[in-house]
Amino acid sequence: MHADIHLQLHALAATELRHEAAAFRRRAADQAPSSPLRVQLGWKLVELGLRMVTPANRRLPLTLTA
Repeated sequence: MHADIHLQLHALAATELRHEAAAFRRRAADQAPSSPLRVQLGWKLVELGLRMVTPANRRLPLTLTA
């Protein structure tokens, strides 16, 4: 394969990836959790997960409270 063709294919692939990334960012901004309840629930689930993976004889150094 010639170098110029390889560069053109790479430029096309990079352009497609940029467009896909921009579309993903737009969708993610539309689906961002806007409810404080969802954010609070998310942090509680993180805290629960940390408690589950921490050994029983060791306490968590940080307790998240709202």
